[in-house]
Amino acid sequence: VREFAAWHVRRPVDVLLDNAGVMALPYGRTVDGFERQFGVNHLGHFALTGLLLPALLRAPGSRVVTVSSILHVLGNLDPRDLDSARHYRRWLAYGRSKTANLLFTHELARRLDAAGADTVAAAAHPGYARTNLHTAGTRLEGRKAAERLATLRTRLVGQPAEAGALPSLYAATAPGVGQDSFTGPRFLMWRGAPGPSWRAPWTRDDETARRLWAASEELTGVRYELPEA
Repeated sequence: VREFAAWHVRRPVDVLLDNAGVMALPYGRTVDGFERQFGVNHLGHFALTGLLLPALLRAPGSRVVTVSSILHVLGNLDPRDLDSARHYRRWLAYGRSKTANLLFTHELARRLDAAGADTVAAAAHPGYARTNLHTAGTRLEGRKAAERLATLRTRLVGQPAEAGALPSLYAATAPGVGQDSFTGPRFLMWRGAPGPSWRAPWTRDDETARRLWAASEELTGVRYELPEA
C-alpha cells in the first residue's frame, strides 16, 4: 500500500476505487498482524486513501469509491473486538468488514465536507457477481465439495462480473453522485442496472464511525491531512 501510494502521490488523482477484498476466509492474519478480512477489506483502504489524500485534493471534483457489499447486513462492528480476535466467525467477520467500509465512507464524507473540499466519498457494491471471491475460502481449506457447490451457485444466480462492476464505475464517474451515497444493482440489491442502494442504519452512526476512524489511525499509523474550511 505504501509503495503504491509513493508512486502516485506526486500527481493529482481524479478517482480512487478501493476494491481489493477477500470473503469468508478461514482465520488468518496479514503480514502486519491484522485479521485478514478486517486488514484487507478495511485497513488497507483506509491507509491507501489517507496516503493519497493530498493527490486527491489536488484534483478538482475527485472521488473516493469504496466497495462494500450487501452482506454488510450480517453484522455491525464491535469496537471492543474490531479484528474478531475473541470469537472468529468467518461470515460475521466479513459482514463487519463491509460495515467498516460504509462507516469509513460516512466519516470521510463528513470530514471532507467540514474541510470544504470538493472530493466526494461514496460507496458501491456489486450485488451478486460471478467472480472467484465466493470460492476462495473453501479452496484455502481444501473443501472441494463445498467449492464446487459455491461455484455452481454462483453460476446459476450471479450476474456477470462486468455487470457487478457497473455500480463502482457509476459511483466513480456518473454526474450527481453525492457524499456518503451507496450505489448498487437496482433489482433486490442483487443484479441489474446501478442505482441508489439501501444500507443498514448502523452504517451511518456518527459515534461508531469516529471510533473506527481513531482505531484505524492507530493501527495503520496513517493520519489524514485535511485543510480547515
